[in-house]
Amino acid sequence: MEDYIKVIGAGLAGCEAAYQIAKRGIKVKLYEMKPKKFSPAHTNENLAEIVCSNSFKSNLHTNACGLLKEELRLLNSLLIKCADRTSVPAGQALAVDREEFSKLVTDTITKHNNIELIKEEYIAEQLQQEDVITIIATGPLTSDKLAKQISKITGQDKLYFYDAAAPIITKQSINMNIAFEGNRYEQEHKKEEDETKWRQRIKNQKASYINLPMNKQEYEAFYQELIKAEVVTLHEFEKKEIFEGCMPIEVMAKRGIDTLRFGPLKPVGFTDLRTASRPYALVQLRQDNKEGTIYNMVGFQTNLKYTQQKRVFSMIPGLEQAEFVKYGVMHRNTYINSSKLLNETYQLKENKNIYFAGQITGVEGYVESISSGMVAGLNAVKQYKNKHRQMYEKIVFPKETMIGALSGYISTENTNFQPMNANFGILPQLKEKIKDKKVKYEKLADIAIQEINKIIQKEEVFNTIYKQFT
Repeated sequence: MEDYIKVIGAGLAGCEAAYQIAKRGIKVKLYEMKPKKFSPAHTNENLAEIVCSNSFKSNLHTNACGLLKEELRLLNSLLIKCADRTSVPAGQALAVDREEFSKLVTDTITKHNNIELIKEEYIAEQLQQEDVITIIATGPLTSDKLAKQISKITGQDKLYFYDAAAPIITKQSINMNIAFEGNRYEQEHKKEEDETKWRQRIKNQKASYINLPMNKQEYEAFYQELIKAEVVTLHEFEKKEIFEGCMPIEVMAKRGIDTLRFGPLKPVGFTDLRTASRPYALVQLRQDNKEGTIYNMVGFQTNLKYTQQKRVFSMIPGLEQAEFVKYGVMHRNTYINSSKLLNETYQLKENKNIYFAGQITGVEGYVESISSGMVAGLNAVKQYKNKHRQMYEKIVFPKETMIGALSGYISTENTNFQPMNANFGILPQLKEKIKDKKVKYEKLADIAIQEINKIIQKEEVFNTIYKQFT
């Protein structure tokens, strides 16, 4: 095995991974194709370029991303330190001067004695056969050439090239006085069936879906607001390929008032518990994690602005108080099917020398990408330190932490896998029921911080630092 670790991609995840490895005394070869080649969304020659918003979201512990940042601060994250040092006024959020942020990251990486920055596109025909620990952190706009190589090492004929995801909501926020559990046709009230027995059967049924029935008036009011709602403007290079691959629900709706009722909102095979008759339209929610705490809206891939999603989708009966842990998105986003391919350290199951990090793994967001880079980098260090041993202990973050919950989510097999950002819905829920969200989130955050401190004390890799960030 070579006497260095390779990191491909010098974005947020790649820089975090490279730094965590380098400051523990291990040589890193960091590949970055800029400035020789730019993706359609990148323009800055510096590393860790912030492409979209300059906000790293809330700093509050009662915000999921705020908790994630605090966990990373405790772990001495380079990228979060750089963000803190280049912050601009943004109330309770952490926002950065994007030029100063990228410059500070670049200066720190390029001046580190253990990091060799190689400014060229990484292309290797035999990537899967190389005897060197490698972290692939090439982001949502991975070049076509490298994407083909990734397809080879993952065994996937095609990567999930476009992120066309539906909103995800917490089960706790669904009004179950209106909603009901049931599968198509299994839930339907048969004419010959006694109504009391039917209702009891539905009550006892273990179903894959939660269903939200709508009458004609409710549906038409929802429909009118949906077709008028504001959408996000896509990049030119995204438009054609995205819409050919997956039709946004608002675009589908504009084809005619009944189009949705014969598509994703078809009511066939269901009976409305309120009326004991077939609903006019019906929205289905499908369980999105093993614990059954979050559900996604089936067929609701959308390009609506987040505020519009909240306003319009909350008009659906049963979702009046819906808590959205993730809004629907439609944009170019290359990512692998991590739920089948990776373990909880972002390591490829079939090739122990290869890790992935960043949005290519299916984590969504700046801080989430940094988190994945941290986990992959630390575990690459652990593997390197034990390179002469067949077995070595991994650093698996507790599921009670936001870092651990994210890595657990992307590595748990899921037939409907889609990118996920930090949210309290993926944490193990408290035994006690707390209605006040702020109090509930404070308790969850306190548990997470305690678990982070425990792992810092337990793992030698956190106590053997060869070069601190200054």
